[in-house]
Amino acid sequence: MKGKHSAGTARRGRGAAPGRPDTRARLLETAGRVFAEKGFEGATGKEICRLARANAAAVVYHFGGMDELYAAVLVEARNRLVTTDMLIAAVSAERDPRLKLQSLIGVIVRTLAGPASQSWAARVIGREITSTSQAADTFVDRELQARAAILKGLVSELTGLPVEHPVVARGAVSIIGPCLLLLIVNRRRFERAFPAYDIHPGTIEEVTQDLTRFTLAGLGALARGTRASASGP
Repeated sequence: MKGKHSAGTARRGRGAAPGRPDTRARLLETAGRVFAEKGFEGATGKEICRLARANAAAVVYHFGGMDELYAAVLVEARNRLVTTDMLIAAVSAERDPRLKLQSLIGVIVRTLAGPASQSWAARVIGREITSTSQAADTFVDRELQARAAILKGLVSELTGLPVEHPVVARGAVSIIGPCLLLLIVNRRRFERAFPAYDIHPGTIEEVTQDLTRFTLAGLGALARGTRASASGP
């Protein structure tokens, strides 16, 4: 029995090239680059395994299939950019809603100013924002709902309007819209069009302040307009 067990273990060891500790990490990194370039529909497990120097069955072995691999890539991309927990922490650290807004925008700007914004992680998220794949529906819906709740709660505080008010939803979109644009836009083209708009570690505070002032002014105008309409002529 001992010999049989040892032989079986040896066979599994020889056939488990996908099980080497670094294989999963290589697959994830390689898949991120391939998905960033070709999208989910254009990628194949065969190509990813070849580029990762892994066994042809490695995707199934480590992730269960391409859908699960893609979901893992999205989670990794999110973790390299801005997690929902980071946004919650930024908002929870302040009492004044204006400072909450500034803190939240600061988290996003720091990501945009760092190398992660030019990585495959940003390109994968950008693709998913502009063309959601069916494989990621559950993940994207969960993430969007969590982040929407944070933004709507903050806009409600800033405007004094109920969370379910349409203006609150529009205000939340107005906060995240510019940040998403800066994330998905081709940075070189953007810099050619707006050479003075330079985001790098040295301009984080300045850009954060500008976006905060712009957002506060817009939300204030929305709130005043809503109250004026409600009070009538």
